[in-house]
Amino acid sequence: MLINTPLQLVTIEPPGPVNASVIWLHGLGADGHDFEPIVAELHLAQNHGVRFIFPHAPVRPITINGGMEMRAWYDIVDQGLDRKTDEAGIRESSSAVAMLLDKQLAEGIESTRIVIAGFSQGGAIALHLGLRYPSRLAGILALSTYLPLGETLAAESAGSQGNLPIFIGHGTQDPMVPETLGARSAQTLSDAGYHVEYKTYAMQHSVSSEEIRDVSVWLKARLQES
Repeated sequence: MLINTPLQLVTIEPPGPVNASVIWLHGLGADGHDFEPIVAELHLAQNHGVRFIFPHAPVRPITINGGMEMRAWYDIVDQGLDRKTDEAGIRESSSAVAMLLDKQLAEGIESTRIVIAGFSQGGAIALHLGLRYPSRLAGILALSTYLPLGETLAAESAGSQGNLPIFIGHGTQDPMVPETLGARSAQTLSDAGYHVEYKTYAMQHSVSSEEIRDVSVWLKARLQES
């Protein structure tokens, strides 16, 4: 399935002039509205200049769900997420999201003022794309997710992203993406030289208030918000 049209978006503009962007990718079966409420919960400065972009993934059949069609960044063919990977789908979605990054640059946002974030499937795309994007980013925020196509990272990673700050949060009781998979991904990235902050939370496949507080601190540090 080729994504040959621009992704549909939910965009929240800042109260002040735009000087940074966060592109936030939802999980399987959700849409761009899923994380809209988190903007207010991050408690950014009253006059912050951060634009939040929440794209909708295209609708596609999901093998593990009996071929049911839903919004997804790529197909899931097996419960063992890191065993059978829809490489074509991951690369196609990454290319589509890269166009959003390119557009921010074209509008005058410096790449070092852009964070790519995602939850579950969205986090996998954020990691895959962010580590390979040619222009230096502010960081990657990956929640309840894992590193896809890790075996190609050494050959494909962008030198510009060396020692990139990466926040990975995961629930210790996650039945969808096991926490062991998140921990393994964090270790792989740390070993590769990235600046990884890995935190776990007493929750399942979700986001908790404690995690949102930690995300807020991390995001403000990346974008230098007070």
